[in-house]
Amino acid sequence: MALSDRGLGILLVTGSAVAWSTAGLFTRFLTADAATMLMWRGTFGALGLMSVLLLRDGRAGLAGFARLGGPGWLYAAVSAAGMLCFITALTRTSVAHVAVIYAAAPFLAAGLGWLLLGERPGGRALTAAVLALGGASVMVGLSADGTLGGDLLALGMTLAMALMMVIARRWPAIPTLPAATLSALMSSLAVLPLASLALPEPGQILLLAGFGLVNSALGLGLFLAGSSRLPPVQSALIGALDAPLAPLWVWLVFAEAPGPATLAGGAVVMAAVVWHTLSAPGPN
Repeated sequence: MALSDRGLGILLVTGSAVAWSTAGLFTRFLTADAATMLMWRGTFGALGLMSVLLLRDGRAGLAGFARLGGPGWLYAAVSAAGMLCFITALTRTSVAHVAVIYAAAPFLAAGLGWLLLGERPGGRALTAAVLALGGASVMVGLSADGTLGGDLLALGMTLAMALMMVIARRWPAIPTLPAATLSALMSSLAVLPLASLALPEPGQILLLAGFGLVNSALGLGLFLAGSSRLPPVQSALIGALDAPLAPLWVWLVFAEAPGPATLAGGAVVMAAVVWHTLSAPGPN
C-alpha cells in the first residue's frame, strides 16, 4: 500500500530526527573543538550529499543548483546560520537552557506558519506542543546557569529551524539534494577561520566522516524532503523526538542509564509526538 504524502512526510522527518539525535553520541567520541567538528561535519556532509546526487542523476543533477533560486539559497543560508547559533549557544549557556528553548520550536513554527502560510494550528497541535515543551523541561531541569547572550543564540537557532520548516512548506519544489549540499557547505565555510586545518588521526577522521554523513547529510536531506509535505508545527513536533532519542544512543553505547527525570520527560515528549501524529488527518 503506497504511503500518502503526509505519511511519507512523517516518515522522512522522523528519520531526520533520528539522524540529528546522534550528535551527542558523535561528540562524545570526537576530540576536536566545536569549530573543527563543524568544519569536518559540513565538509563530509556536503561530499556525501553530492555523491548521492551524482549517483542518482549523473551530471544532470548539477543543474539542480541552478534551479535553487531565491528560496533554495535562503533555505541553505538559514540552515547554516541556525547551526552556527546552536554550536555557539552551547559554549555560552547551559545545555539545559538550549534544550528547553529549542523545545519552543513548535510554537514558533505554528506562529510563522499561520502568519506566512495561512496554516492556522489546531488545538491538537498546540496541546502536543505544550506537552513536548513540558517534557523537555522535565528532562533537563529548569537550571538558572544560562546567560542572556547564549540564550538569545539558542532562540536564534530555534527561529532558524522554524523558518526552515516554513520555507520548505512554502516552496516544496526546492531541489532537495542541492539545497542540503549547499547548506552543509556553507556551515563548513563559515567556521573555517576558527577551525584547525591539521589532519586528524585516522580513527577521528572516520568518526568525523560518520558525523557528517549521518548527522549532517542524512539529517538535512530527510528533513528538507519531509518538511515540505507537512505543516510547520507538525514538522517541529516530530523534530522534538531529538530530545528523548539523544540519551538513548549514549545509553546503548556507553551503558549510561538515563535518570528518572530524563526517562519521565522523554516519555512525555514521545507520547505528545505519537499522539499528535496518530490523530486523524485534518486541522492539526
